[in-house]
Amino acid sequence: MQGPRPVVLSGPSGAGKSTLLKKLLKDYENVFGFSVSHTTRQPRPGEVNGKDYHFVTREEMQKEIDAGEFIEHAEFSGNMYGTSKGAVQAVQAQNQICVLDIDIQGVKNIKKTELNPIYISVQPPSIEILEKRLRDRKTETEESLQKRLTAARVDLELSKEPGLFDLVIINDDLEQAYSELKEVLLEEIKKTEESRKS
Repeated sequence: MQGPRPVVLSGPSGAGKSTLLKKLLKDYENVFGFSVSHTTRQPRPGEVNGKDYHFVTREEMQKEIDAGEFIEHAEFSGNMYGTSKGAVQAVQAQNQICVLDIDIQGVKNIKKTELNPIYISVQPPSIEILEKRLRDRKTETEESLQKRLTAARVDLELSKEPGLFDLVIINDDLEQAYSELKEVLLEEIKKTEESRKS
């Protein structure tokens, strides 16, 4: 894998990863690239194939997984999600820092690869605050909300494993969380910006 070190962002749904990422991509628009994940779920309104996700059939995805084309993959709520090697290489080929938004199982899978990313966990201040954030989105049924909260509890428990993450950000205050995120990435950002100039 050539190019800048990728960044793995993990954390439960509702912890604020997307919000932090949007800020990062806005402030450093050409430095970071997003690896586009594959999924077998149906697109949500407004989602674009190839931009938000590569929407594929279960058969297509399984075939590529069997061929060793995926860095990580997981099943959630009956749908498959995954990151292909090609998606990461496409970003690195642009000389950008590839950002991977991955669940805790994915993090453990990536630890077994040669990717060598910077591992960052974004966490809510508490499960109660997480639940409020998810309810405020109004995108979940009660059943799917409970599933997400259960997954979040497991996620937060597993993320305590020593050495799993290079940085754990408790997203209580967005600006504070963002400055912590920027600080850990600054070295890679500088390297990437310099290599673009040369």
